[in-house]
Order: sequence, then structure tokens, then C-alpha cells
Amino acid sequence: MKLNSYTITQGKDRAPARAFLKAIGLTDADMKKPIIGIANTWIGTMPCNFNLRELAVDVAEGIRQAGGTPMEYNTIAISDGITMGTEGMKASLVSRDLIADSIELVARGHMFDGIVALVACDKTIPGAAMALLRLNTPGLILYGGSILPGRYQGRDLTIQDVYEAVGANSAGRMSDEELLAIENSACPGAGACGGQFTANTMATVMELIGLSPLGTAAVPQVDARKHAVAARCGRLVLDLVKSNLRPRDIVTRKAIDNAIASVATTGGSTNAVLHLLAMAREAGVPLGIDDFQTISERTPLLVDLKPAGKFVAVDVDKAGGIAVIAQRLVQGGYADGTAMTVTGRTLAAEAAEAKETPGQEVIRRLDDPIKKSGGLVILRGSLAPDGCVIKVTGIERSEQRGPARVFESEETAMAAALGGNIHAGDIVVIRYEGPRGGPGMREMLGVTSAIVGAGLSDSVALLTDGRFSGATRGFCVGHVAPEAAAGGPIAAVHEGDTIHIDIANRTINLEVPEQSLRERLGKWKAPEPRYRTGVFAKYVALVGSASEGALTTPA
Repeated sequence: MKLNSYTITQGKDRAPARAFLKAIGLTDADMKKPIIGIANTWIGTMPCNFNLRELAVDVAEGIRQAGGTPMEYNTIAISDGITMGTEGMKASLVSRDLIADSIELVARGHMFDGIVALVACDKTIPGAAMALLRLNTPGLILYGGSILPGRYQGRDLTIQDVYEAVGANSAGRMSDEELLAIENSACPGAGACGGQFTANTMATVMELIGLSPLGTAAVPQVDARKHAVAARCGRLVLDLVKSNLRPRDIVTRKAIDNAIASVATTGGSTNAVLHLLAMAREAGVPLGIDDFQTISERTPLLVDLKPAGKFVAVDVDKAGGIAVIAQRLVQGGYADGTAMTVTGRTLAAEAAEAKETPGQEVIRRLDDPIKKSGGLVILRGSLAPDGCVIKVTGIERSEQRGPARVFESEETAMAAALGGNIHAGDIVVIRYEGPRGGPGMREMLGVTSAIVGAGLSDSVALLTDGRFSGATRGFCVGHVAPEAAAGGPIAAVHEGDTIHIDIANRTINLEVPEQSLRERLGKWKAPEPRYRTGVFAKYVALVGSASEGALTTPA
């Protein structure tokens, strides 16, 4: 092996570096072994990443068992759920690129020979993947795992139930006592949000794209088996170093297509569109937003998971794990089994060893899909020339035409929803929440949950240049591009304008004369920046369109 770390550790001129490393307990023998960075996103601010410190110990032991030297380091994480609906939520998407930057920067500085990235909450997963693809150092991703479901009155709870309970309470459909009981019951311990929300969607993506070993992600965070999973990942990264198998060898176009199919078949989060576009660009693989439509359209919805389905994330583990999903996709021809994975084996070879639990009802048979096509639909039209995305799982209607209710921020829309000022037939427009306008594309889970809780989800639509949580359900269109802050057509919508959303024809149009729209946009003026200094100002200066992954790549 030609070890990158020898640049730092070997040779007489490197005696000062070795002296520093001996101060933290390394020996000469340790420094002759491959040095593996453990990029840990542990943080003490939320349950999602709370046990990653413990798992890092197991990863380190696995690295030592396989003949490597572990070096753990930290990056940051922002809780989407805790910050939701506040100014703090603007930090969430911004954190994705900062996580990627920090993992990359430490790895470049210390010249690691391999990397194991420990991830959990939403942005840590794509952030880690983006870093691995930039570095192209042998490495893999270990997902900390889902939270266990809460229990209330005989049913499983996730954080989605709490958000929707807030809406029901504000509409007078739930008592304060019941709201508190649901709040107290929903989150019983460590782990990421418990439906096929963004974290579990992206964890599924990492197994199907090949950057996480099959059989690792679905194991819950508090399950004792997770320690063995972590040690296995520590051992496996040494195999990657020895074989020189690198992330860009794994993340090819067919691997990305497999990942998109996994989102479609599980009814996963629309955030996967944003993150996979970003990952593809880091990998140097051509991918456009319309490719999600093509793949979703041909992929059946097979997995019955919340937010629109019956089951919670840990039920996938009980059913046999993500490997069973991979097996279905390969057998049906919806995923390319020849794609390589971090084990050094193909996806087909790994999926063939899936052990499905007899009688499980979470993952449907190929001949019994929930729907014949997947959960993602890409729309284009006069309101979104560069595209936007809607998740159609759990939606019965295929179109809506109605009056625009225009809000310049999430807060004003939330106040209207909780105040009973949204009515059946309305199309709620929330703008200036895009990558630049927010900045950071806040998720609208509070607003969408308030609409659901008020009993209006069957009659009200919502569209935004911001994002949606993976827990969002209903007729909700996000990532409208170009965004309002870039002078996109969404900036020219007036209160009461008629908007037509047609899923069957994949269109989203503002029904005003073309000349009127041009005149409105000609008079439009960009708003003053909300932040002039600090990380948000830097982000606004660099960030691109949601239709291209909202990357912060310099021009």
C-alpha cells in the first residue's frame, strides 16, 4: 500500500510531527499503519446523533482489529426538528456544505488513508457523502440509526404526530392535555426521526448507492446490534484502503439511479432530490432534475412507511432491512445489480443475501405495489421554469386550481394557518425562503402540519421556493426554481392570482397573461440582504439554484 499518511509520519524530517503524535499516545508502530479518520457528527443538542460517541469507540476498535490506527475528529450538526419554524432553521441546509467542508478540510490537512463518517441527522448524511466524493479517499458512511417509535393509546408515534397535533390543537380538534401527552410520548430515546423522513431516506440512499454496507443503516441507534455494525465498518474501511476502492469508483451514474429508485420506492423525502444533485456534481456525474421524474415514473412504490404510510422506520429492520428493498429493486429490474458497493461486491451479490422476515407487511411484493409509480414528481411551467418537486405518496387528487394566498415568509404563513385564515381551495405561496432568499431553504413542516391538523390537507395546496421536511404530507410543492430572491416568477405572484397545479401533466402554471407576468417581473426589485456578515452572508454569495443541488461551489 502507498499510504497518504506517510507524508506526515515517515522520514527523519517528520520527527516533530511524530513527537506531537506521540504526545497523544501513538507509537512508531501505530504510525506505520494506515491512519483512518473517524469523522464524527456527534453533538449533544439532539437525539439524532446522541449515541455516535459510543459508536465511534466501536469503529475505532474495528479499525485496530484490522490493522489500522484510528483518529477521531468532529464536525457540526443542526437539528432540523428542533429548529423548525424558527430563524435557526435557516442554518440547516447551510450546515450540509459546512459539514462537507470540515470533513474534507481535516482529512486533507492530516492526510488520512481512509475515512469512516458517522452520521445521523439529515444534513450530516449528504454532507459526509459530498466530502468523501471530493476527497476520493477510501471511505464509507455509517448511519447512527433511527429512533424507536413512541407509543400513545396503542399506536406508534413519530415526531410527525407532534407537529400535526399542534395544528389539531390550534383548530380546536385536540385538547391541551392530549397535545402534551403526545409531546411526552413521541421521542423515547436516541436516534434520528422515525419515519421515512429525510434522515432515513438518505440512509436508504447510502446503502443503495453503495457508500454504506447493506445491513447497517436499518438497525436502530439504541439496539445492541449497532455496536457490532460499527466495529464491522471499522474493519471494512481497511479493506477499502488495501484494495484502493474509492468513493468515485462506487458512485457512478448507475449507482445514483439506484439511489433515486430507492427514494421512489420508499416514498422518501423530496430533500433527496437536492442532496443527490449535489452529490452527483461532487462525483462529476451528469444528473438533472428531470432524471428523478424518469426514474420515479418507472419505479413502483413498494414500501409502506410514514409520513403517508402505516409503518415506522424500525419496521424496515424488523422486515429484514434495506437489503430486502434492494433485493426487490434488483429482481424487478428497477436497480442495476452490477453497481459496486463498499464491500467490494456488487449490489446484486449483497442483496441476494437479504433475509426477509416471513409474513412481514412493510415491503410489498413486486406483484403487489402500493402504487405503480414512485413518490416523486417533477413539475415545470410558467411558475417554475427550472422545475420543482412534489411527493405524491398519500395524495389522491392529481390537480388543483385555486387562488394564491401569498406570504413573504414562513412565519406569516404559519400565523395565518394557526389563526384559521387559510380556507378550503386556497393555494398557499411561501416565497423568499429559497437558498439565497431565506437563506437556507427552511422546511415548512410547521405550516404543512398545521394545515393537516386543521383538516384542510384534502383541499389546500402549498408551494414554496423553500423545502419540506421528509415528514411533510399533503399537496405540497417545493424547490420552486428560480427562487423569488433570484427574480423567479414566484416573486411576481399576486394575492388572488389563479394557480394551476397538474400532476398528471407535470405542470405548474400561474394563470395570468404572459405579458402581465413580464411586466411584473420587470418592476421587481431584489430585497435587501437579510444578513450582511457571517456564515449566512458567505452562503448567499456562493449558493446556487435548488434545481442544481444548492451547492456552494465557487463560480
